[in-house]
Amino acid sequence: MLVSVLLLSMAAFESPAQVSAKPAAQTENVDQEGLQQLLTVRRVFVDRLSGGDTAVQMRDMIVSSLQSAKLFVITENQDRADAILRGSAEDLVFTDQHSSSDSIHANANFGIGGGGITNSRAGTRSQGSRNGGMGVGDSESSHSIERKHEAVAAVRLINKDGDVIWSTTQESMGGKFRGSSADVADRITRKLLEDYDRAKKLDK
Repeated sequence: MLVSVLLLSMAAFESPAQVSAKPAAQTENVDQEGLQQLLTVRRVFVDRLSGGDTAVQMRDMIVSSLQSAKLFVITENQDRADAILRGSAEDLVFTDQHSSSDSIHANANFGIGGGGITNSRAGTRSQGSRNGGMGVGDSESSHSIERKHEAVAAVRLINKDGDVIWSTTQESMGGKFRGSSADVADRITRKLLEDYDRAKKLDK
């Protein structure tokens, strides 16, 4: 009975750092376990991706990219696969508009005014004034419309038991010599290769 009371007291006085460290350690263990399961995968089936017509093209690009990496055997027979790649993808098209306006204005005014002159003998009076003004204005504006693509894909690798052993989300607006969908497919492959290398280091 005394032992139970002591254990409860110790648990009650755990520091917040100790409590928060436990979930972090558990998450790290789960992540490492999933990475190590990558080493058991030999054949991968890439399932249809949700997300409309563009997802079909994205799937083909992912298959091509994974095939080129030669990390796994890519199979079209789901029953022979050790793991299935599933997820969603979209290649969005949007219009980017830019507007700018520059203007320069200059104004100048001058005037000369004189008081009256009175001739008491002749009984005459004269007044004089001069006024002038000048204005210069120049303005320039531009408006451009550019059509852009932004591709995004969220995929996960599932083993035969239905457990997710790896996942990633990648997005891209494309590059100078590569479209957005192709770039996302290559990013997924690079991430998978990177994590596979991490798994091999953990296995040593």
